[in-house]
Formats: sequence, structure tokens, C-alpha cells
Amino acid sequence: MSAEQKSSVQEEIRALGGLRQGTARVVARKTGVPEAQVYGVGSFYHLLAEPEVDLRVCTGLSCRLAGAEDLLRNAQEQGLRVAGCSCLAACDRAPAQMKDRQVFWPPEAGGDLPGRVGPDGDPDTLALNLTAACRQEAPALALVQEKGPDWLFQELQQSGLQGRGGAGFPAHLKWRGVAEQKDPVRYVVLNADEGEPGTFKDREVLMRRPDLVLEGLAIAATALKAKEIYMYLRGEFLAPWQALQTALDQATSANLFPGLNFHLHAGHGAYICGEETALLEALEGKRGMPRLKPPFPVENGLWGHPTLIHNVETIACVPSIVEKGGEWFRALGKTGPGTKLYNISGHVDKPGTYEMPLGISLGQLLEVAGGMIGKLKAFSPGGASSGFLPASMADLPLDFQALQKAGSMLGSAGVVVLNETVSMPSAVECQLSFFEEESCGQCAPCRIGTRFLRECLQRFLRDRKNPQALAKVADAAWQMNEGSICGLGQAAPLPLTTALQHFPEEFQP
Repeated sequence: MSAEQKSSVQEEIRALGGLRQGTARVVARKTGVPEAQVYGVGSFYHLLAEPEVDLRVCTGLSCRLAGAEDLLRNAQEQGLRVAGCSCLAACDRAPAQMKDRQVFWPPEAGGDLPGRVGPDGDPDTLALNLTAACRQEAPALALVQEKGPDWLFQELQQSGLQGRGGAGFPAHLKWRGVAEQKDPVRYVVLNADEGEPGTFKDREVLMRRPDLVLEGLAIAATALKAKEIYMYLRGEFLAPWQALQTALDQATSANLFPGLNFHLHAGHGAYICGEETALLEALEGKRGMPRLKPPFPVENGLWGHPTLIHNVETIACVPSIVEKGGEWFRALGKTGPGTKLYNISGHVDKPGTYEMPLGISLGQLLEVAGGMIGKLKAFSPGGASSGFLPASMADLPLDFQALQKAGSMLGSAGVVVLNETVSMPSAVECQLSFFEEESCGQCAPCRIGTRFLRECLQRFLRDRKNPQALAKVADAAWQMNEGSICGLGQAAPLPLTTALQHFPEEFQP
């Protein structure tokens, strides 16, 4: 499907509110795309496949801890067509809800649903705030234009900047990889499909400093000789979209990025599109299913051309590195280079996003976030994909290397803390249900394995005297890790396997 056809299909489906009766046929007639293809792509995405839902309530772990299940029952009692949904990137304001792609915060006590929109969701206030916050110039871009791409790549290497989306891959290697390709057609893509439960840092960057994101993208495009920049925002990011569009309008008026074309693209509800190659598939108008690697996107990315993909936090670091130097950025860290945006939610007094030196401990993060509510029992250091660690590991550095050695991962640094009131099997069940729901279904180890693990745990919860209920978990986890195409299937067993390791007493027959 061409870019024009893909855009037309998306607009038609959105205009009709999703895949209602006959929608696929109408879109097919208007675009020439086969009806089966329209339906197949549209039904892959939650926000298009379920247009009749009035209200969606997040059922992620942080929201469940804050009463999401009670909120669901309340909505049903009010006669709303309500459904649970995956993380809405609002874990600091749990329990979150969404109507017409607008995320709402919890209602006032006794109030009707949906609740209230936060002040950052008001377009007028948002535009006023951004006028003051966004820079009306691009000094870092001018510096790159003066000194050239080789100087930039060297500064990125000296900075030690690693991908802040989860994988931690050295940024400079990606940039050099694209620059070395002979194909003259190149793309720069922003991955703002933030859906990892416990993670909401990219939302904050887009809301507060979209100008840094745009300048970082412009620097990348200039250094790599790309003309087209695609910004893929998850479909639930209505307010961040408004912020980015406002900043882009201001930059266009000031002619900050001449010769570069910025394209905003809304996702339609699929966690798997946070995986870079699945995101590329979605941009091309297909189901968001990960590609086999190699080839990697730096060689064969969007529409078959070399493509640089970075998440929001990573690209927002670039202008400061350019202006102040790679060594300056590296020195900001504690056990690793630079700062890190840590999210913290769950049983904590002041959930939110905190920029701290890379490598601080959970104890230090809790201190700036107001401390625990109750006594610390367990925590996820990097979102659902990182599993669970016990309170005894609270002094472990929250960095890429230390957590990997501990059998976990930093991931997106979405820290969720649990107190002594939480049942670990119940917390694990929540995470396993998320991965089962969000598996794209492409590869058997993930498609079958996510369901198998959830069923194993549920058999244990139904009959704790059954010694065989969890007997095959380790074998299934190995097969998922070895056979899954992407990180979802590889990480999906971690909530269960780490809980079994660190909290064995709660899984005894």
C-alpha cells in the first residue's frame, strides 16, 4: 500500500469512528484497497476494532493498585459501555480512563465518569505555556550545520548516550549505520508509541519540551541527509499531539527547519508498535507486526530505505549534547552516562517523572518521590517487561548493566513499587494478562506462550494444592525467550519467573 493509500484508509476509518458495520466496504470502494485488507489492518488495532466502547479504563498494575476494578464496576452501574484497556501512560494519575482518545484523571469522590482532564490537556493553557517554554531558535542545529556529521557522531560516542526506550543500544552506532548506507533516500522516525505499563516519561517530554524533540529530529535529518521525518504517536496521546503540533507550528512560522518535512502520525492502539520494526509496518499501513532481523532498520527501514528510529527521551537529549558536549553529558551520570527520566508509580507518595543521574538506587528515587506508602515489598525497575525484584535489592543501581546482572532490565525505567498488602501472584497475573492481550500473534512461542503462562498461574490460584500447576513454567519461558521474534515474547515470562525466584513462599502448594 502506498503512503497516499495508507493515509486515506486511516482517515476514512477514523472519520467513521472505527470498524463499524460496512466501514471496510466503504473505505475499500473509495481507496481501491481490497476490503479484506482494510478489515485485516483495521481489526488489528484496539481503537479501531472496538468503536462502540464509550469509556476505557486502564487495567495496568499501577491503575489496579489505585482501584481500577472498582472504577470499571462503577462505570457499568452508570450504564456506560465500558471496557478495560492496556496502559494509558498515565500511571502517575491512576486509575486512568479514556473517552474519544482523551485521557481523564480519576473522578472526584462520588463524581460521574469520566473524571476530569488535567490542566495539561486544555489546548488554550497548553499553547500559552508552550509559547513561554519552547525555544524560538535552534542553536544546536546551527552548530551541526557548521561542524558537520562526523563531529556530531563523535560527540554522541563520547556522550555514551544509549537508547532510552528500553534496549539501551549505543545511539552513535545507529547514526553511523544510516550514514554509511549508499541509498540516498533516508528517513528519520520518532517512536512515541509509549505503552509499557509503568511508563509515562515520553508523555511528559512531549508536553513540556516538544521543541527539543523537534530540534533533535532536525539534527538527525540534517546529519543523515534525510528530508522526511515521521513522528509516530500512540493513539491515546491527544494532549501530547496538540503540544507537538503547537511547537511545530511555531517552528514553521520561525522557519527553523527549512527543507525538512515533518509528518505527525497517530497510532490506533497496539502496544507492539513500540517495537521499532512493528512501528515501521504500521507507518506503511500494515498490521503492526515485528520484522525479522537482519536486515535492521538502519539498512532496510521505512519503505525499504535506511531509517533512524529513536524514542522521545533519546532524541530530546541530542540538542543538549550538541551544545554542551559529549563529555558534559557523560559526567552527569552516576554508574552510567547521562541522566535518566525515571517514572515511579504504585504505592508511592508522589508518583511522577524524575530526571536523575543514571544509576541511582530505588531508595534514592523513593526519597525524591516522597517515600513509600506502607512498607516496600517488591518493585518493577523497568516496566512490566522487567519482572519483579524484592525489597532487599532496593540499593541496586537502576542502570542497564546492574539490572541485567540481577536478571532484570532497566527497560524504559518505569518503576512500579508494591507494598506489603500486595499478593505477588495477583500482581503477576495482571502483567501476564497484559502481555497475552498485546501479543501480535505472529510467532507461536509468544502467541501460545503468553496464554500458557497465564493459564498456569490461574490453575495455581484456583487450586494451590496442585503441585504440577507451575511445573512447566521454566520450560515455556525458555522456549519463548529463544523462539520469539521480538522482545515482547522474550520478556513476557519475566514477571512470573522473577516472582517465583524472589517470592517462592507465595507460590507454595
